[in-house]
Amino acid sequence: MKTLSPLERLNAVKLFLLDLDGTVYLGNKPIAGAVEFIKHLAVTGRRYVFLTNNSSRSADDYVKKLSLMNFPVTAEQVATSGQATAWYIAKRKPGASVYIMGTETLRNEMSKFDLNLLDESATTADFFVAGFDTELNYTKLRTACTLLDNGAVFVATNPDLVCPIGGDRYIPDCGSMCTMLENATGRQPMYIGKPHSLYIDYLRETRGVSSSNLVMIGDRLYTDIALGCNASIMSICVLSGESDRAAIKKSPYKPDLVVDSVADLVGMLG
Repeated sequence: MKTLSPLERLNAVKLFLLDLDGTVYLGNKPIAGAVEFIKHLAVTGRRYVFLTNNSSRSADDYVKKLSLMNFPVTAEQVATSGQATAWYIAKRKPGASVYIMGTETLRNEMSKFDLNLLDESATTADFFVAGFDTELNYTKLRTACTLLDNGAVFVATNPDLVCPIGGDRYIPDCGSMCTMLENATGRQPMYIGKPHSLYIDYLRETRGVSSSNLVMIGDRLYTDIALGCNASIMSICVLSGESDRAAIKKSPYKPDLVVDSVADLVGMLG
């Protein structure tokens, strides 16, 4: 069988998976040519999904943000790690009892998957879910420890240790919150979001595509490109965000293509 070149593989893609910050926008400003690239995908009949690890916000939140920047987008074209986590639990045990250490937005997002969501008074649960909880308090942490000590399955939406907030500043993300719980309970979570391939399993099933028809486009080597490697799908690293060519050379995660920005891909698509 003939081995396809990266360009041939790119033109065979049916569903484009796109990271957000650093890939299609920076903060609240679209990257030059990114809106035109997304419109080109739409005009040529190619499907796309914006992919985020941020479980503190909903797909609808991202639709609003992207729409304000003139990206053509619907809720079906956004996937969050919170959605993927709810899907994983619902497949493993329909109607499972779940306590979520997360934002009210995450609870609302996961409530759409026919799960039995518990409050802070719970002492047992089928699953305990840790998210990027910007509303975290000690009551939630105590409930989390009780549930984990009593045998709840430990699942986390994403492994990110920090979330950037601009000006080279960061706040603790889901991974750091899980580290606290690991130290307190000795339990370790199963992570769902990038770079773990369960995220791709969720997209394959819910969007009806095979691995050979997918490409992951992003700027972070240890999340976006690592996801492509872990899930055995094509990956493209853009240099509009965090990574540069020196970092790519040193990284164990190698993309199939490297471009300055998504705008460069328009000319590569037939």
